[in-house]
Amino acid sequence: MNVMKAMKAPVSQNRVRLISGQVLRAVVVVFFSLAAASLTAKAQTTLGGHIGCVLPLVTRSDGQTTTLSDNFSVGFPVGITVKGTGKMAFDLEFVSSVQDSPRDVSLTVHPGLLYGVGHGFTIGGRAAFVVDSAEYGFTPLLNKGWPIKSKGSFFKAYFVEADLPVRFDRPVGGPNTNPVTFAMHFGLGF
Repeated sequence: MNVMKAMKAPVSQNRVRLISGQVLRAVVVVFFSLAAASLTAKAQTTLGGHIGCVLPLVTRSDGQTTTLSDNFSVGFPVGITVKGTGKMAFDLEFVSSVQDSPRDVSLTVHPGLLYGVGHGFTIGGRAAFVVDSAEYGFTPLLNKGWPIKSKGSFFKAYFVEADLPVRFDRPVGGPNTNPVTFAMHFGLGF
């Protein structure tokens, strides 16, 4: 019996080596196929961005409505956009905001997906995470852009965007609020 086990061991080890060699070849083929595909995808992907100014015109929170004149606030969005050959784009936006009363400066990380619907219009949605805060949420948007036809211009378009930021503010030891704001975003795309 021990002789039979001894004879089967090299056969099973050879079988393991054969299978592991085939798996290794398959992994190498898949790796190089994905690498080639990603090089092709990179050739079709464009990188752009935008800068702008956003004004929260009306906010409804905790049963109260405030306007821009009640509590002045302004945001300065800066975004990086990755767009493939289709109509969908990924946009990572950072919005630094300054609020008058109470005096506050904040930063919102605002990743989102944008979909071009034609004639310069884009719809989209963003997640929202306010840095160093218990506030998070989402922002649906509608954007209208116009091309800048000047040759050699760094900026390629200007745009206006209607935003509807919905936030969930959950401070530790404080009251929970769910502010909803209507805001207008004006900017330049590059």
